Amino acid sequence: MKDHKAQSKWKSKLHEVIYEADTPAGKLFDLLLFVLIIFSVVLVMLESIKEFDDKHHATLFALEWVITILFSLEYIARLISIKKPLNYALSFYGIIDFLSTIPLYLSYIFAGSQVLLAVRAFRLLRIFRILKLVKFIGEASQLQAALKASRTKIAVFIYVVLILSVILGTLMYIVEGDESGFTSIPRSIYWTIVTLTTVGYGDIAPQTNLGQFLATVIMILGYGIIAVPTGIVTAEFTRHKQDGESNDESTTVHVNTQACPNCSVESHRDDAAHCYNCGHPL
Repeated sequence: MKDHKAQSKWKSKLHEVIYEADTPAGKLFDLLLFVLIIFSVVLVMLESIKEFDDKHHATLFALEWVITILFSLEYIARLISIKKPLNYALSFYGIIDFLSTIPLYLSYIFAGSQVLLAVRAFRLLRIFRILKLVKFIGEASQLQAALKASRTKIAVFIYVVLILSVILGTLMYIVEGDESGFTSIPRSIYWTIVTLTTVGYGDIAPQTNLGQFLATVIMILGYGIIAVPTGIVTAEFTRHKQDGESNDESTTVHVNTQACPNCSVESHRDDAAHCYNCGHPL
């Protein structure tokens, strides 16, 4: 009985460190994890530089093994510190954690799987777990609300841009034809989108006077089109910022990063006694 209680207490403490960023231990863990993720991605980049890798291969290889082992231990700790490890393993972050851990092991098991080592760059996605704390900052919350409120307007805008791209691309195909590289309507639409977004790869260019005039119109439209979604989001952000400043602070519901030990759901209210998702005591 005592062993069971001791084990439960140990798992509870481990869960607090790994999953709850509001605690001092949790903040320190997230900081160390953040540094480790950045370091591991820099390591992947350095390994891709042939001259550097040839000179420091042994050191890079040893460091990668150290990082892989640390990530493996962290992944195992996440599994054993919750009551339903399968839920975590099948979650978005669980899959990312798993994918960022196994490439080095697979390179030894399967021949020719060295290409999987590049998957280690996916470790950057793990930073999102740490940066979820941003949503508790007022400005970020207002930006999130502004983006959410703008999504319908932006969706309609993108739909209009796509229609415009199809029409203009078709016109360019008719005006220029195969001789100028506009060999099909889809390829002409590709050129139109590249021009509208002011990317301008230069792999295709209009040759006729009419085509060049049409290209000029598309370029001018592009500058205006880029500004539209920015204006939509800015207007919504300003409105939400003003609304936020006018709200009484006492009516604000505060949430924290406390994670449920049963289902790992976060963002509970400060005064919550049970998980809002599964009802487990917090």
